[in-house]
Amino acid sequence: MTHNTVTEIMAGLDAILERERSALLAGDLDKMPQLLEEKTALIEALEALDPDDKPDMEPLRDKAERNQALLDGALQGIRQVAGRLAAFRRLRHSFVTYDETGHKRTIEGDVVHRVEKRA
Repeated sequence: MTHNTVTEIMAGLDAILERERSALLAGDLDKMPQLLEEKTALIEALEALDPDDKPDMEPLRDKAERNQALLDGALQGIRQVAGRLAAFRRLRHSFVTYDETGHKRTIEGDVVHRVEKRA
């Protein structure tokens, strides 16, 4: 493979990793599937290279690890939000507390759905 092709693949991967970082920092997780497809295609092209043509991957590895840390943080945040939402849903139906003697007490909640119409 030519040197230009190797350079193009490396530049493409670098650009995708930068776009991925920007999307993660902006919380734009909808872009991740498309970026993954592009990144996978370029990585496959890189793997198809002759071993003598393979470039130094350290700069891209560092960027990929940085993005992985950002993605891990985003996933942790999503899990925390899901946990909080589940707790709020449980509170809508009942609330567990303790009385003055230390016994567990459940207070049932009434969920009333109302629609208010205004003219």
